[in-house]
Amino acid sequence: MEPQAERAIKALQDFLNTPLDTKLQQHLHVPSEAAALALFQDIADTVPAYKDFLAHEGINPSDVSNFQDLVKVPQVTKENYLKNHSLANLCRQGKLENCDMIAVSSGSTGKPTFWPRFFADELQIATRFEQIFHDSFSADTRRTLAVVCFTLGTWVGGMYTTNCCRYLASKGYPITLITPGNNKEEIFRVVQDLGSNFEQVVLLGYPPFLKDVIDTGIARGIEWQRYQIKLIMAGEVFSEEWRTLVGERVNSTNFCYDSASLYGTADAGILGNETPLSICIRRFLANNPEAAKALFGESRLPTLLQYDPISRFFEVENGNLLFSGDNGIPLVRYNILDTGGIVSYEAMLKFLAEWEFDPIAELSKNSSRGVRNLPFVYVFGRSNFTVSFFGANIYPENVTVGLEQPVVKEWVTGKFVLQVKEDADKNRYLSVVVELAPGVEGSEDKKQLITSSILSQLKRLNSEFANYVPLEYQEPKVSLAAMGDSEYFPIGVKHRYTRK
Repeated sequence: MEPQAERAIKALQDFLNTPLDTKLQQHLHVPSEAAALALFQDIADTVPAYKDFLAHEGINPSDVSNFQDLVKVPQVTKENYLKNHSLANLCRQGKLENCDMIAVSSGSTGKPTFWPRFFADELQIATRFEQIFHDSFSADTRRTLAVVCFTLGTWVGGMYTTNCCRYLASKGYPITLITPGNNKEEIFRVVQDLGSNFEQVVLLGYPPFLKDVIDTGIARGIEWQRYQIKLIMAGEVFSEEWRTLVGERVNSTNFCYDSASLYGTADAGILGNETPLSICIRRFLANNPEAAKALFGESRLPTLLQYDPISRFFEVENGNLLFSGDNGIPLVRYNILDTGGIVSYEAMLKFLAEWEFDPIAELSKNSSRGVRNLPFVYVFGRSNFTVSFFGANIYPENVTVGLEQPVVKEWVTGKFVLQVKEDADKNRYLSVVVELAPGVEGSEDKKQLITSSILSQLKRLNSEFANYVPLEYQEPKVSLAAMGDSEYFPIGVKHRYTRK
């Protein structure tokens, strides 16, 4: 292990001195499969927990000599790997002190999971932000105010984003950063007091929160169009209709270049990002559902992103996305429980040509930026029955506890359907349909008590919910349904506690 100072200096020099074009073309010269194999060999040699995992699975690392061998290595998950080893043993050399920062994410019971990382880990993720700021926002030539609206504190989004954007300023981008977090009043103040000093203002946050900021600002008389607003988002799948609606409210004129979404995780930073090319393609697919179903195999539109296979290597196994990537806790063939798939750059353009659409020609009408020969990954979301709301993963287990409280438990069967819905103005809200026990009739008093019980347990058990979701959006909208309701609780059918 290199001394910390040498690791930091080497990583910083590489980031500052390597042009974005060079970084994003590495995969054309170095086979990404070879990079994934090299990462496996390094982790198998240096990470005590992974050595134990391989031994338990009967895998001799020296027998894994090519990519065909690697894909036979068992996948790791939070359950079979992370929870079975100490935090230190999940790090290289078993030394937690070789990481300089720890982020937190909530588990289904509210028990936090800790994710250590080092300065060098952030620098490789900073390239994802650089890609967006350069290719989408032309921030290399425009004075830019970046306003971090993610929750600050131990949760991963705010501090990670802040650090990565600062590194872009060090590289020479005329970017100035400010961190109001998810405090709407502070966001309004900094935009109005500082925004006119810059050529554009970038708001970084969870999609429904940014929409709430924009809508509340309009009601307050804020003229968003004065500030050339751009958006960087993470944590939610949203529709292209949503992108258009929000874009129009800030006077966006070019939807492929005025916003971008990140595929980020506490586990390993950012895995991929929207690009002008991926957005252009997704907007075509949103208007051509037959083409979308032919490409994705489902009648719903996933998030579509591009990724650097040298930084984060993706595989698909039984419909689940697996990735390998270096981090404070390095991971190989990690199943994050997201469903989706991968499409090569060439295969994507070939598919679109068959549907008589040329996204590169479409983009060239507005800009020469944003076309990169990078593979695509599409993400439907978690397969383990969570719903995502303002970037917080909300678990059925949290709601169950609310229905198990005194008095409430006498009225209900314990079955419910949890989902995120949109009202007519495309504001999201948390919906919980609860099945009443036999012979129990619904009433406004019962509904209010059930709502209060669910909300109190969500706030108690799920720190992401309590800190990510603004207070005015935290109360779920509860509906009461009779036992055996044909829409939500059909008899004789295996019950699903969440709906997308």
